Amino acid sequence: MIGEPPNPGGLVCKVSGMIVEKSGADILIEALCDLGVEVVFGYPGGAVLPIYDALFQQKRIRHVLVRQEGGAAHAAEGYARSTGKPGVVLVTSGPGATNVVTGLADALMDSIPIVVITGQVATHLIGTDAFQEADTVGITRHCTKHNYLVKDPAKLGDIVHEAFHIATSGRPGPVVIDLPKDVQVATAVYRRPSETTLHKNYKPQVKAETALIEQAVEMLGRAERPILYTGGGVINSGPAASQLLRELARITGAPVTSTLMGLGAFPASSEQWLGMLGMHGTYEANMAMNEADLILNLGARFDDRVTGRLDAFSPRSKRIHVDIDRSSINKTVRADLGLVGDVGRVMEDLIRIWKARSPTQPDLKAWWKKIEGWRDKKSLAFPPSKREIMPQHAIRALWEATRIKKPIITTEVGQHQMWAAQHFDFEQPNKWLTSGGLGTMGYGLPAAIGAQIGNPNALVIDIAGEASILMNIQEMATATQYRLPVKVFILNNEYMGMVRQWQELTYSSRYSESYSEALPDFVALAEAFGWKGLRIENPDALDGGIAEMLAHDGPVMVDCRVAKLANCFPMIPSGAAHTDMILQAEEVSGEMDDEAKALV
Repeated sequence: MIGEPPNPGGLVCKVSGMIVEKSGADILIEALCDLGVEVVFGYPGGAVLPIYDALFQQKRIRHVLVRQEGGAAHAAEGYARSTGKPGVVLVTSGPGATNVVTGLADALMDSIPIVVITGQVATHLIGTDAFQEADTVGITRHCTKHNYLVKDPAKLGDIVHEAFHIATSGRPGPVVIDLPKDVQVATAVYRRPSETTLHKNYKPQVKAETALIEQAVEMLGRAERPILYTGGGVINSGPAASQLLRELARITGAPVTSTLMGLGAFPASSEQWLGMLGMHGTYEANMAMNEADLILNLGARFDDRVTGRLDAFSPRSKRIHVDIDRSSINKTVRADLGLVGDVGRVMEDLIRIWKARSPTQPDLKAWWKKIEGWRDKKSLAFPPSKREIMPQHAIRALWEATRIKKPIITTEVGQHQMWAAQHFDFEQPNKWLTSGGLGTMGYGLPAAIGAQIGNPNALVIDIAGEASILMNIQEMATATQYRLPVKVFILNNEYMGMVRQWQELTYSSRYSESYSEALPDFVALAEAFGWKGLRIENPDALDGGIAEMLAHDGPVMVDCRVAKLANCFPMIPSGAAHTDMILQAEEVSGEMDDEAKALV
């Protein structure tokens, strides 16, 4: 039990009569196996050595050794987002735990299910400022759905099962289990808990009330200018939800737009697709949101990057908000009708009741004619160049070369992320992995590694910026060690591009600390890590360089030199209304109207 000396020979296994006691470390492994865990991303240290010894003596769970704990958290996110399974992280106490905090906050903002197991100093040392001690529970309280400090090995099995239930149920998110070293070596009996006793305290509502569903159908049926505003909740609900979204769009005839996190839930090839909305969304998506008479929000949260100035957001619309997270409804934008439930289950009921009441599609010809007028703006158009590679062109060329393979795309954060969202068309869910709510630079490479681990036969590409990729560049060694054929496609403009763009438009081109004066030779760096390195420097070499990247069966880093001062448009300036968009044509011609100029 707790207080007994550690067993230097490995796992503790006591037999008392017919009852077998196991060490806390062994109980953890058993619980993870019972939960179907196949992969753990981690980094060892003194406070988790009993668990690593337990991992060494089993073959059911694969451990992936990252190069920094933050990389483990993002790799687990990439694994979870691309497979639909929870990601698992194992790190030591103190700096091991604090290094995963950014990943926890990222997963909480973007609703990614991960379970992070952190080592902790022995229970009698907690609060003494012992070596590598940190108040992990206190530090992570505000960036997790829930966290635990385990003090009794007899409770560990139940806690692990409950942690996975919390992480994956309702609105998904991160859960931390802080495990003192003496609890890892103490012994107890492990019994797999029953479903009835385990989840009695957390039962999120997954099915909305029928009367409210009927009311939503009536509102949809009366709408003359409806729009389906979709978010990451559709993807979190599972592949069936994406199919239901397609059917809901078909029977209602409504246009569909999406947040950054919802890309792929609805096919970009559909005539009903308006593109992404928000700060760097399309003109037609933002204008349709503004002039709609009914917004059906499916699993999105009315983020500030979508709404712009709240008092000017979609002033004439009724709003139906479907979300499994009750606290998201009416948090920022008042809903006329709130439906608490899993978005897939709600859409299933919406479709069933709609078909029973309205066998024919509504007449939305006037609405679509207006939308076509906005589409004619061609808001994603960009100026061509024969001298330098336009970043938008690079993304389109990459999409053209890989569209048949249906790759998994991860990104870092910045201009390249927005260009990828705008110009790489997604047809399926779970193919787009990016840091949305927190905007975490350094996310893309470890997320690509996690996605490749979870999808070994998939083509996985991290679309990166030269500044952001350096945030977790050490994870190149992880890809080398596990022979992961990830591809990193860097749009290298030598600037922190989004920072520079804001400085140009808002601070009279005073580029304060946004130029990267000491970049590495990415080709040489790739070769130093055992990767293949390529450089593309002009438009004529773009297609050939991409083909060479795809032909190589190992990891590849491409240094694609793009136009240094290209800006990402459309763009809604901070604090502006969602209709106050700056378009590429206006920036090129200098024809921004007075209101737009005042905003920037």
